[in-house]
Formats: sequence, structure tokens, C-alpha cells
Amino acid sequence: MASYSIIKQPSEVMTEIAVKVRNLRKESGYSQVELADRSGVSLGSLKRFEQTGQISLESFLKLLHILKRLEEFNSILNLNDELKNAEHLFSFKFKK
Repeated sequence: MASYSIIKQPSEVMTEIAVKVRNLRKESGYSQVELADRSGVSLGSLKRFEQTGQISLESFLKLLHILKRLEEFNSILNLNDELKNAEHLFSFKFKK
């Protein structure tokens, strides 16, 4: 019997991210060649990323920087820090 899960596998997330970045590239008016040149990511790496979702973290961040989405990515990582700060504020106990 096949098992189903609503939790996505890493490969599914990678493919979705690649599609989103490709759409951002097109919306920004960049060809693959232009984005590769501006970002310093090789054209082969960009093509592979858009087809498979596989790319190094450094190259991914370079693409996001040129597409003006690097801060959005960074905010995902900062979310945990903000939650910890909020938890700290609410867990503060007054000394007697």
C-alpha cells in the first residue's frame, strides 16, 4: 500500500524553488545568459538549477541578490531569532 504525506520531500521543495526563481528571472526581464553574467553564476549552473533545483548555496544566494530577493531569504533564517526574543520577553519572571 502506498503511503501519502502532506509533508514535502526535499526534492519537491527544490523543484518548486527552481520554478519560482525561473519565474522571478523572467518577471525581472533577464535571460538566462544575462542573469548568469550579472550574478557570476555559470550559465550551466543556472540551467541545471532551473531544470533540477540543484545549485550550490553560494550560487543560489548570488541569484537571489541580483533578483533582489536576498533579504527575503535571510528573513526566513531570522524568524527563529525573533521567536526566541519574544519567548524571552514573555518568560521573564519578576524577582521577589
